[in-house]
Order: sequence, then structure tokens, then C-alpha cells
Amino acid sequence: MRPPTWLGAGTAGRDLMLAGASLIGGLVFYGLNTQPQFTWQPGLPEPLFLLPLAVVCAAVGLRRVATRTSLTLGTVAVLVDLAMGGSVATILVYTQVLYDACVFGPARTWRWLLRVTVGLSVLGTAAGMLLTGDWRGVGFGMPTVLAGILPVLTGISVRQYRDQAATERARAEQTARLVELDRRQAVSAERARMARELHDVIANHLSAVAIHATAVLSVPGLDRSQVESALWVIRESSVQGLGEMRQMIGLLREPAEGGSAVDATEEPTRARLSEVDALVDRVRAAGLTVRVTRRGEPHALPVGVDLAAYRIVQESLTNALKHGAGEADLLLAYEPAGVVVGVDNPVGTGRGTLTGAGAGLIGMRERAVLLNGRFSAGPAEGRWRVRVRLPTEAAP
Repeated sequence: MRPPTWLGAGTAGRDLMLAGASLIGGLVFYGLNTQPQFTWQPGLPEPLFLLPLAVVCAAVGLRRVATRTSLTLGTVAVLVDLAMGGSVATILVYTQVLYDACVFGPARTWRWLLRVTVGLSVLGTAAGMLLTGDWRGVGFGMPTVLAGILPVLTGISVRQYRDQAATERARAEQTARLVELDRRQAVSAERARMARELHDVIANHLSAVAIHATAVLSVPGLDRSQVESALWVIRESSVQGLGEMRQMIGLLREPAEGGSAVDATEEPTRARLSEVDALVDRVRAAGLTVRVTRRGEPHALPVGVDLAAYRIVQESLTNALKHGAGEADLLLAYEPAGVVVGVDNPVGTGRGTLTGAGAGLIGMRERAVLLNGRFSAGPAEGRWRVRVRLPTEAAP
């Protein structure tokens, strides 16, 4: 069962509950006739010892909200208790006050307490040996060691572990923020590049529309079949352009956060999946042995799908060249409603996973997601496998 919220860790209810439990425990000691433990004044009424006990228990309740006040009240209470004779219950509760002061107080507090308790222990040991004239006088310093040094050292250890845990949490959060920033930058860069490629997607179709429309308007005496042929080309180009525009419209409406400005002087990319043979030849010349497997009958692809498939193959082969063992298998599968591309390569010796920032994988995934495709990449049986399926028909 979970405790109530007001009794959770770090709450005032938890501190008050601990103070109340300390008071109840002290009253039990009192009922067992264990106080005073030492009597300097035999005629002193024993109920008076309950006053220092109550004060030191109140100090426990202030351990988080007012650490210095808690330490001051506890110290005054235990000194008064010792002046009257000393009781076990008050001293035991005071060890909790010392512990809390080291854990929740400022750093100089535990340093000061450590010096004082060690000094009192040394002083008590020296006084005992002088008074008794024997090494057994060392026992005079043991109460200070047990009730002073041990709680302080325990509190210091807990504080150091707590501070170390907080530092590790902050470091982990910072690392997570940096990873997220790298991911966003990679997505932004990929979307910016796709935005530049959008120029080709629209320009090709609009050029065809403009050419055939100009032919119809400028050439006199065209018969109906020629006019209909030109109009069909205009219609097909318009429909394809609109369909491919819908696939990338999200990129124009929702630019990536923090994306850098696009360099207007950079040439737009005109790569197509039909040019993959030239890409394979360049990769082979760079030292990667590529085996190409084709399935299905190649057919015309939407320009957005064509560009994305080519870029994914290019990035996968580049990764295989950088991180693989010198060979790769390329799959190009044409389906009635989509196209599947895949690259499968063995991982180089001593590199069980791909190294690097991972921006290439993020970019490939982003391209597939924008086209409503499926993307997977990861190790499989000692090899690195990339599989992407891009639909060529609009989603219903």
C-alpha cells in the first residue's frame, strides 16, 4: 500500500510523523524507568527530563524547513538534559538531529559538526586518561564517538551519495537534451533538403503543362486528336503534380523547429531511382562490392517517392561503405502499390553497431514517414539491415 500524499518523502507530514514517533519512543523509555541515566542532582524530579525530550523532538520536526534552528534547539535541549543528569532518550533523538543537520543543512554545517565532535571525542579521551591515569580512560571519549561522530559521518555519507545521484541525474538530463537537439537538427536538415527537391517535383509537371499548352495555342490548324492528346498530357501532369504536392504539403506548413535557412545558391537534386546503377558504380569504385537484386517490373514512380527511394539507397550504401566489411546486398522490389528498397551488409570487425551521430538514419526515417511509408533499420544475425517500403498510391 502506498502512503498518503502528505506522508510522502520530503514532505512536512513525514517530518512531523518522525518527530511524533521520536516523542513516543522517548515516553516509552521514560515509562521503563531508564531516565535519567545519570543523576547529578538526586532530588531533581524526573518529569523535568521530559521538557528537553519534547524540545529535541520538535527539532526533528524542523529538520528540513529550518535546519539551523533544528540544530540549535536540539543542542540546547541536550545540554540542558546533560546538566540535569542526562537521559538515554534525549541523547538518542539528538543523534537524529545531528544526522539531519549533515544531510539537509549547508556544507559548512557538517564540516563544523565533524570538527566539533572529533574535538570533543579527543578531549574526552584525554581527560579520561588524565583522571584515571590508565589507558582505560579512553572509554570517557566513547559516548561522544557513538552519539556524535557516528551520526555525523553517516549523515555525510548519505549527503555525498545524494549529491552524486543528483549530479548523475542532471548529467543524464543534459545528455537527453543534447540527443533531442541533434535529432531535431537532423530532421530540420532533412526537411530543408526535401523542400529544395520540391522545386523539381512541381517544376517538371508545370513545364510539361506549359509546353503542351503553348503548343496548342501557338500552332494553328491542329486537329481534334492532336488537341486531345495535348490536353491529356496537361491533365496527367496536373494530377500527378497535385498528388505529389499533397505528400509534401506538411513540409511547407510545418517547417522544422530551429531549422537553418536554406541556401538558395545550392543546386536542387535531380536524383531518381532509375539512376541507381550510376550510384552503385560510384560506390563500387570507392571500394564497396555491391550485389543488386531486382524484383518486379520497374514502373513510373511519383517524384517524391522516386527521390526518397534514391536518397535512402544512397545513405544506406554510404553507411555500408563507412561501417561495413566491404560488401553489401541491394534490393529493389517494385510492387503494384509501392516500392521496396533494402540494403543488407555485414558489420565490420569490432563494430557491432553503427557509429556516428545517427543523423543519416533519422533522415531516412523522416523521408519514409513524410511519404506514409514504413522504415526499419538495425542489426540482424551479425549484419546491418535497412528495409523501406514507400507507397506509390495515395492513402484512402
